[in-house]
Amino acid sequence: MVFFCCCSISNALSNMLVVLVLGFFSGVSLLAKGSSQELILLTLALWQGHMTSYMSSAPSVTNFWTTPNNVIQLAGMVSTESYHLLSGKKTLIFSLRPTKSFPLSLTQMKIRVPRTLAFASAKGKGKAESGVEAAIVGDNNTSTERNWSFDFPESKAEFCLVDSEACQNLSSVLEKLNALRSHLLAAEKWNASRLQSCDSKYLECATNLIHYMALRSLDTEQLNSYLASLSLSSLDNNNKLSVLSNLDATINLLMKSPMESWKQQKGNKIIQKNDKGRVLSSYKESLLGKLREGKRTHIMVTVGKEATESETFITDILKAGASVIRINCAHGDPTIWGEIIKRVRRASQMLEMPCRVLMDLAGPKLRTGTLKPGPCVMKVSPKKDAYGNVASPAIVWLSVTGTEPPPHLSPDATMFVQDHEFLAGLQIGDSVRLYDARGKKKKLRISKEFDVFSSTGFVAECFDTAYVESGTELCVKGNRGRRLFGEVVDVPPKESFVRLRVGDLLVITREGSFDEPSVTVPGAHRLTCPSGYLFDSVKPGETIGFDDGKIWGTIKGASPAEVIVSITHAGPKGTKLGSEKSINIPQSDIRFKGLTSKDIKDLEYVASHADMVGISFIRDVQDITVLRQELKKRKLNDQLGVVLKIETESGFENLPLILLEAMKCLNPLGVMIARGDLAVECGWERLANIQEEIMAICKIARVPVILATQVLESLVKSGVPTRAEITDAASGRRASCVMLNKGKHITEAVSMLDTILHTKLTYKKLDSGNLH
Repeated sequence: MVFFCCCSISNALSNMLVVLVLGFFSGVSLLAKGSSQELILLTLALWQGHMTSYMSSAPSVTNFWTTPNNVIQLAGMVSTESYHLLSGKKTLIFSLRPTKSFPLSLTQMKIRVPRTLAFASAKGKGKAESGVEAAIVGDNNTSTERNWSFDFPESKAEFCLVDSEACQNLSSVLEKLNALRSHLLAAEKWNASRLQSCDSKYLECATNLIHYMALRSLDTEQLNSYLASLSLSSLDNNNKLSVLSNLDATINLLMKSPMESWKQQKGNKIIQKNDKGRVLSSYKESLLGKLREGKRTHIMVTVGKEATESETFITDILKAGASVIRINCAHGDPTIWGEIIKRVRRASQMLEMPCRVLMDLAGPKLRTGTLKPGPCVMKVSPKKDAYGNVASPAIVWLSVTGTEPPPHLSPDATMFVQDHEFLAGLQIGDSVRLYDARGKKKKLRISKEFDVFSSTGFVAECFDTAYVESGTELCVKGNRGRRLFGEVVDVPPKESFVRLRVGDLLVITREGSFDEPSVTVPGAHRLTCPSGYLFDSVKPGETIGFDDGKIWGTIKGASPAEVIVSITHAGPKGTKLGSEKSINIPQSDIRFKGLTSKDIKDLEYVASHADMVGISFIRDVQDITVLRQELKKRKLNDQLGVVLKIETESGFENLPLILLEAMKCLNPLGVMIARGDLAVECGWERLANIQEEIMAICKIARVPVILATQVLESLVKSGVPTRAEITDAASGRRASCVMLNKGKHITEAVSMLDTILHTKLTYKKLDSGNLH
């Protein structure tokens, strides 16, 4: 048995014991030619070399890649069959053929070693190429007494010199990486005119985006696989701050010694992580505002007229976690918008919770026209069991107009009464009598009384179905001749709709010709469309979708005045189609204007009242050019945030060019993934990949992303979420903002989304005894 031991003191880590233990056991025979010379060479290499090895307490040894001139590959101290020592361009292979094993204990040596040890290798400077030196070195000054035991097999050794494929692979990879770098710089130069026209605020973002798209234009799968085998990140990893910097760091890591590479890689990770968080947060904050303490993602809530009918609605959703309010200019008017914004500003200031306002321009979207309103009547119906017996009464809220019930109360119906004296005279236990719209005598029983702000409201119970309309008279007969009279007012009209089933025919007419009798298809369902694009562009045989794809049909005929549709997909019992619902024709080449006349008119109001403007149905660079011109006319080049809504296939395909064009403005910039129309336009099966691609592109361009459409939709509407919705909402952590649509249970949905987005993942600590 022969032992070679070498001890030295490391300059970088003082007071660390450096020990090299290499064993050659009896029975070793040198079968390669020049056996004695090879043994001498090996001895000199081990004694005079420049490799540093770090021992690991793990069962196997970690492999590290080094430069072509000094590479060592070690794997599995016990189960290893061969060791490779690469010196220069030749590999020295030491093969072990195990016959039997016996332990070599170092207990008597009483070696004090650090708690954390790992294998690595590094090339020395100014030393001979053929030398290696092994040492045990620690990463801190704390050490502990350990007893190490190794199993060395009794074996025969074979030595031979072979050509190194690893060297050739590394050289080839470096050559490809340098060629790739040249390709990125060439793409930057090719797009120099675009970069020069970008605002200085976005110059670095635009350059990074061009580098990323140039990288994605090439097939880098083999390169990424090779880098992954070396535990390096892929070239198109969008978690990196800069595409070119990531490429340069990869090249430098492969060209340097492993110890220097490890230190540089660790330092780069810390720097990039800090820089990345600082850069991305600055763009997000400029658009969406400052995040509240402990929050990482904004929550946006779409509101409508309902926000003006309750004094506490805006306050409740802000307390639940909302930090951005969205108003859709396709619905309502400036009077309603102004009231909503006033309440948002007041609640934000009162609660000391920052909240910004986004107003979406309607855009050139195809929608169904407005149907004639239905009758102003409400149905009050108690809950019944399977036998038709009343299980529980209907809960009715009685108050003056505009007084909403308390947040914890969810009535089945709301009746507004004009006469204040009637309400002032009501008492708990009174019976309110009325004749409903059918002329049938009904009765309500007063059960509770609530003080709401400066007014009073009552809860009444109804044990029989009643149809109540505006003008219905209420009467109370009390004790001692007490009589009260009131009148129901402001009953909202019933929503009009048509119910479509598979096989039905639907005739869509130009708005304004609705009252004209249809001679083409008598008896068919009829709707209007205010946009002339539909009638000028569609062709028979094209598919058409309604209400975000809930209803589908095929166009059977088209004329300048009418479009005839045969319904091919609807619910089993039919699907309702009402006013102002979306119309999508994915196969048509309809060419819309970027901003409609209504959009330009609404932009004036948005600029003076909102913090951000949403641009709907962006399709190409020309739409952004028109937008830039309108912003410049109104001198809105820096203050108003701009959110580009991607909801068409052309908008998705042109996204990089759209972003580069938008970066010519100083305005804070963002992108909304409008998944409703996007799924209908591009296909349901493609939506997930399209969403991921948009998020990747925007992350590289450092543009905040808003994830929208049907987030926690079931919870918002019914109060109970689905399992898939929970995981979908959790994926919103990667976005800058997540949007919720309006619904009956919106406050509960905001609270749950806030919990999902900001709950930290914790891992349960396992008992180490259970691992054995």
